[in-house]
Amino acid sequence: MQSLILKSAPIHFGPFTVTTQVFHLTPHSFALVNLKPILPGHVLVSPRRVVPRIADLTPTETSDLFLTVRRVARMVERVYGASSLNIAVQDGVDAGQSVPHVHAHVIPRRHQDLEEKGGTDAVYGLLEGEEGDMGRILSEDAEKRGRGRRKFPRVDDAERKPRGLEEMEEEARVLMTEMEKEPID
Repeated sequence: MQSLILKSAPIHFGPFTVTTQVFHLTPHSFALVNLKPILPGHVLVSPRRVVPRIADLTPTETSDLFLTVRRVARMVERVYGASSLNIAVQDGVDAGQSVPHVHAHVIPRRHQDLEEKGGTDAVYGLLEGEEGDMGRILSEDAEKRGRGRRKFPRVDDAERKPRGLEEMEEEARVLMTEMEKEPID
């Protein structure tokens, strides 16, 4: 049933259409794969209604969003063999939010997985730095698509290159299947 919904209704992350990158839908939320994951399995969960701040959500949307974060987090931890998770919300531009649409980052973690980047807390700098600026990356991508062949921009961090659409769509298909195995609360 979910795949029928994905084929029939466009899903937006801020001003960007991300329908084919979505792997889970609820009445009020969706989960999508990340263009530039900090670590394998880094996904986003967002309300279906485009609003910039958590305070803009209705109580029903808030509940659905965080119940969806919890369910997606369980699946991500299981699928990616994580021992822990970072779950982060950058609520507003001054908090590092690069796309004006509420979203939670779900990042699977393992022991010493970011040692070469500065340790466990390096994830926060990566979320706020240039490599986490999804609004800029998606905007540049939209401009490039307008001039012909779809290309993602190059970035300075050689380890975190934006992924191609086909790779993200394949990950979304795999995670959609994995979500079907996850119990509903």
